[in-house]
Amino acid sequence: MAEVVGVKFKEVGKVYYFSPDSRKFNKGDMVIVETARGVECGEIAMENKEVPESEIMRPLKSIIRLAGEEDIKITKANRKKEKDAFNFCEKKSLELGLDMKLVDVECTFDGSKILFYFTSDGRVDFRELVKILASNFKTRIEMRQIGVRDEAKMLGGLGICGRPFCCGQYMSDFHPVSIKMAKEQGLSLNPTKISGTCGRLMCCLKYEQDTYEYLYKTTPKVGAIVETREGKGTVVETNILAGTVKVQLERRPEAAPSVYSKKDVKIIKDGKIQVDKSELDALKGIE
Repeated sequence: MAEVVGVKFKEVGKVYYFSPDSRKFNKGDMVIVETARGVECGEIAMENKEVPESEIMRPLKSIIRLAGEEDIKITKANRKKEKDAFNFCEKKSLELGLDMKLVDVECTFDGSKILFYFTSDGRVDFRELVKILASNFKTRIEMRQIGVRDEAKMLGGLGICGRPFCCGQYMSDFHPVSIKMAKEQGLSLNPTKISGTCGRLMCCLKYEQDTYEYLYKTTPKVGAIVETREGKGTVVETNILAGTVKVQLERRPEAAPSVYSKKDVKIIKDGKIQVDKSELDALKGIE
């Protein structure tokens, strides 16, 4: 076990571990740390805590110091510089006719580099733009092309549920989601129903997936051959949360399917949940 504190550099973003060097830090404290990008000013998001060595990437860097008044002034000045850089870059990219959408700008604490985040459908030749930006701001310029999920996280907004985006409110990382998850959860495979504002599969599909996977271990799937008290049959529908299945009995093929509790049927041969090619084609591009 090792003692660490968690530091974040954005309102909603990944929390990074640093060594407190036996010092006590409180949540909300502003601190100066050294990262791969250089010296940064961050906020304590997690107070001193013991974590397993397996969760730490060595070498673990130490917190340099608590941020003072001068550091806070520099941070505020950098926020203003970011706004000016955004407006300037947006104007110049339009003048150069570049097919790109500027999303965000970040200025490192020591002013040694400015990062411009943008989206584009293809590759962008921004060499001339970088020359103009470097000449104007007299510092290193870095252009980073990001995806639509990152754009939604940076810009924020409201999801179809009416609540702020999960990614922009509290998610530090994007979890892998798939069309199969939507099918396993019995959702309509309609792109407008299962995709977020970013146009990709909703991140919230991941939240209940572990529960569905656990329940499916004890619930026959559609297509399963089962034995009931009234004979053998095929599962035609499941209600995984209620723990019931509808079974079409072999001896009554013309009758309506009968409803049974999953505890009252015995699986002879289980079915499979698969996403067929036509469904994949219809949902192409949202994974």
